Amino acid sequence: MQPMPHQLMGYDRAITMFSPEGRLLQVEYAKKTVKQGATAIGMVCKDGIVLVTDKRLIDKLIVPEATEKIFQIDDNIATTAAGILSDARVLIERAQLKAQQHRVTYDSPIDVLTVVKDICDLKQITTQSAGLRPFGVSLLIAGVDQDGEARLFETDPTGIFFQYKAVAIGEGEVEAESILHKQFKDDMTIEDGLKLAVKVLIKTVGDGFAANRLDIVTITKDKKKYKKLSKAEIEKVLIEAKKK
Repeated sequence: MQPMPHQLMGYDRAITMFSPEGRLLQVEYAKKTVKQGATAIGMVCKDGIVLVTDKRLIDKLIVPEATEKIFQIDDNIATTAAGILSDARVLIERAQLKAQQHRVTYDSPIDVLTVVKDICDLKQITTQSAGLRPFGVSLLIAGVDQDGEARLFETDPTGIFFQYKAVAIGEGEVEAESILHKQFKDDMTIEDGLKLAVKVLIKTVGDGFAANRLDIVTITKDKKKYKKLSKAEIEKVLIEAKKK
């Protein structure tokens, strides 16, 4: 067996060790894990927020209704993930607890950025602590704050976050974002956003999936309320999205 180049040998065995090229290889591996996850799309519309994700059901014996890919953090905030979903569950439960504590303490809903920063702080700690590994998951965190502004953030395994108007994560990220760059418009309504997001999923994943494979949530600016679309509502969106 040919020996490995000295530049790579051992530098991926510890999260705290930089390679000579200035890379943290374990963190890069975590980001590759995200790219193997199911595709999820988030979009800020003029009247609210849209989150659409592919459940990617791999077994016909799985109960589709029991599989959840978009999670409620508070009445005004939702999140979805791509990557290792067990990692996502830990972060989401932490965010839900923080949102509850904020309501009890201040008698008001938490703002989206506070949730994002708290999650990213924990993600960043795991990139510099021996004995830990990075969270192998990216989250889309979306919501409507008390000022009426809809906000959408992506967090990656490094602990960095960015605010977006529209973004995709997961296996179809590159193709999906290419379509979003061309077709997304700032004045889109939630209805328009739903059609575009489902169209993007059809093009990136394939059109051979039914409504039970989709998970869709909206949060409107006026009511600031989390709404999970029913199977019948998703079927209507799917029919509209497949029209030329």
